[in-house]
Amino acid sequence: MRGMSTAIVVGTAALLAGCNTHQSTLAPFGADAADIRHLFIIMLVGAVVIAGAVALLMRHAVRAPEGAIGHEKGMRLVLWLGGVIPTIVLLGLLAYSLPYMRPRPVAPADLKVAVDGEQFWWRVAYQAPGRAPVLGANEIRIPTGRTVAFRLGAGDVVHSFWIPGLAGKMDMIPGRINSLVVRADKPGRYRGQCAEFCGLSHALMAFDVIAMPPAAFDAWLAQQARPARAVDSAGARLFATNGCSGCHAIAGVTPPTRIGPDLTHFGSRRTLAAGILPMTEANVANFIRHPEKTKPGVRMPSFPQLSDAEALALARYLQGLK
Repeated sequence: MRGMSTAIVVGTAALLAGCNTHQSTLAPFGADAADIRHLFIIMLVGAVVIAGAVALLMRHAVRAPEGAIGHEKGMRLVLWLGGVIPTIVLLGLLAYSLPYMRPRPVAPADLKVAVDGEQFWWRVAYQAPGRAPVLGANEIRIPTGRTVAFRLGAGDVVHSFWIPGLAGKMDMIPGRINSLVVRADKPGRYRGQCAEFCGLSHALMAFDVIAMPPAAFDAWLAQQARPARAVDSAGARLFATNGCSGCHAIAGVTPPTRIGPDLTHFGSRRTLAAGILPMTEANVANFIRHPEKTKPGVRMPSFPQLSDAEALALARYLQGLK
């Protein structure tokens, strides 16, 4: 009895965990995720019908008097119910689902977004036709109603790119580029996640997904393409003297580098540490001093030598990069 109660509680918790609109395959905002949900519902209904039919047959077999079904009739039942009908049903489901597996076509004018999985963050580069790449990190913005081609790779170990409300999962493999073509239909703020165990902080490797109306997205991308304003402040001097530019690039301020996340427009992001913390001054300062406390196994070095005042000054400088 206790085991049954535990199972009910666990099952209920699992169902409730999926009841959200920002990270759920049952609340799609993209065409591909809507197709996945549709197929899931069809398969679920089919499975319930088949399970019900099997249960009725079992009930009939248990209650039937001995010798009610002879050998010849039993063999015909096995042939039809165990061979012919399942084959027809499975072929029908296959034929029904094949059109949904057709890849979405990509035109030369479509937006390309390169995403690389790192331990434990996301490197992002937008490539619009005729424009230089626009770099970002830990946040992905896409226009609604337009086809977007993701080029997915990895810089260290195998990761898995998954935005449940947009499309299915796609592995990110070092040395290989995989393609995922999507189209968002509904604007809003959603969430993506690494779906492949990649180290100690695998569960802390998320990202924001913001689907925007096309005009708003174009304006945002044009703004992101501009370099950061050089600000002469205590925080800027701390950024330079502590060697932060060796790993992090700020366009217009520091030389390019591909070690850590690009910080050119860091202050415009809504979250910190790959979707884990709200973007507040205190969180930024604490993460700078002790990133390992938020993300075990992170490759960013800690800076305990910074005083509280220095860490806050550096955080204010970074949050000013918008």
